[in-house]
Amino acid sequence: MIFLIVVAGVLGLLIGSFLNVVAYRVPAKVSLMRESRCPHCGSAIKPWQNVPVVSWIALRGRCATCKSPISTRYPIVEAVTGVAFACVTWWALASAGLTTGQMLTASETWALALVIVAYLYFAAISIVLTLIDLDTHRLPNSIVLPSYLVAGTLFTVAAWLTGDGSALLVAGVGMAAMYLFYFLLRAARPGGMGGGDVKLAGVIGIYLGWLGWGALAVGAFAAFLYGGVFGIALMLIRRAGRKTAIPFGPWMILGAWTGVFAGEAVGKWYVNLFVGA
Repeated sequence: MIFLIVVAGVLGLLIGSFLNVVAYRVPAKVSLMRESRCPHCGSAIKPWQNVPVVSWIALRGRCATCKSPISTRYPIVEAVTGVAFACVTWWALASAGLTTGQMLTASETWALALVIVAYLYFAAISIVLTLIDLDTHRLPNSIVLPSYLVAGTLFTVAAWLTGDGSALLVAGVGMAAMYLFYFLLRAARPGGMGGGDVKLAGVIGIYLGWLGWGALAVGAFAAFLYGGVFGIALMLIRRAGRKTAIPFGPWMILGAWTGVFAGEAVGKWYVNLFVGA
C-alpha cells in the first residue's frame, strides 16, 4: 500500500507541472501542445529544467538563460498536487479496508482502481480550477464539462463491476440536485452566481453523491460556510464590500473535499445527536 501511495505522489508531482501550464494557457486560449518557453526571454525550457520542484530549487528560482525570477507558484502547485494525490490514494485504500488487511475480489479491485482514478482526476481539476478562478473569475467549460463524462463513465463502470448501483443512483441525484440548486440561486440573483459555478456544482454533486447522503449534505453546506466566513473577514478588514465579486469556485471545491474526507462521519455524528436525544 505504501508503494501505491508513493507512486500516486510522484504522479501528482508530474501532473502538477502540467496543471501550471493548463492554468496559464487555457484562459489565454493558448495551445497546450506548444513548447514551453520562458515568458521573459522566450528561451525553450529543456526537459531537465522542467523536473517538478527539483528544477526550481536547482535553478534557484530563476530562468537558466536570462536569470529572470520564476514564480514560487510553480513548485507550490506541483508539491500540493503531489501531496493531494498521495492523500486521495491513502483515503481510497483506507475506505476500502485495505489498511486493515481486508481482501477484495478481482472485480472489487478493478472497481476501486477506477474510483481512485476518478478522485485523482477530481483532485487535479480542483487545483487547476481554483487557480483559474482566482486569476480570472472564470471556470472554463473546456475543463468543467468533460468532467461530467469522465466521472460518469468511471463510476458507471465501477458500479457495474461490483453489481451495486446504489452509489451510482445517489451520484446521479447529487448531480441533479446541486446543479438545480445553484441554477435557482443564479436565477434568483443574476450576477451573484456565475454560470461556471452552476456547471461545477453538478460535477461536485456526482463525486459527493457517490460517497453517500452525508458527504453530499456536508460538502454542499461547507461551501457556503467557507465562502461566507471569508466574505465577512474581507469586509471586517475593509478589503471588500457587500457587492464585491468574490470567486466562489474555490470555496465550492474546498467544501467538496470536506464532504469527501469527513462528510459521512460528520453526517452520522449529526444524526446521532437527534437519535441519542
